[in-house]
Amino acid sequence: MTSALAGRVVLVTRPEALAARLASLLRAEGGEAVLFPAIEILPPEQPAKLAELIGRLGAFDIAIFISPTAVAKADAAVRASRAWPLPLRCAAVGGGTAQALCAAGFTDIIAPQGRGDSEALAALPELAVVRGKRIVIFRGQGGRETLREILEARGAEVAYAECYRRALPRAEVAPLIDRWQRGGVHAVSITSTEGLKNLLALLGPAGAPLLCATPVFVPHPRVGKAARALGIERVIVTGTSDEALVEAIAAFFAKV
Repeated sequence: MTSALAGRVVLVTRPEALAARLASLLRAEGGEAVLFPAIEILPPEQPAKLAELIGRLGAFDIAIFISPTAVAKADAAVRASRAWPLPLRCAAVGGGTAQALCAAGFTDIIAPQGRGDSEALAALPELAVVRGKRIVIFRGQGGRETLREILEARGAEVAYAECYRRALPRAEVAPLIDRWQRGGVHAVSITSTEGLKNLLALLGPAGAPLLCATPVFVPHPRVGKAARALGIERVIVTGTSDEALVEAIAAFFAKV
């Protein structure tokens, strides 16, 4: 049976290091992935601060990871100087981050089922009573403050371990726009609101109308709301895993 993705081209905008698995799944379903990272991952601006926190990691009770990138960068930074403290409990904001923790060798992970975010993680029983607990959040520089605010309101002591920073990449956009104008891009995968804004900035006035007229697949309603506010006509909210994303894209094209 011919796959619903046969002949379909999906623009994958996640950071380069996180794109390979999704591209492989798309190809396995007969589609083609065009990799165009809308976010570049760079080292943190304050590595000494990160190193200091890693040195006292044994004082924390729970480590929370905001993204798969946070898992990769934190794991590399910690293992470069020490072992992970054995009593430290790990938590992930969503399924993709939990998968990354499992792949890195962590077990007994606190994570919400289904679509994940800071609110869903904070709603879990394991984080309901945290008064007096010391919690470290591994993340990139900047971002939402919701999780920290919730946990501190419950009496926890929360610290950030900012192990990377995000930046607007330099990219040659003209070939992509030319391909898009010739009908060579059928769908776009966007992971975050920041990635969405970066993509629009990279595309510029010539490419923005192409994005607005192309089906865009996002992992969370918050990103979908931002996409609609920016004029994108067809926004499809999927699950957070790569498999759920590919399934949603295939289901969409099976109907058109």
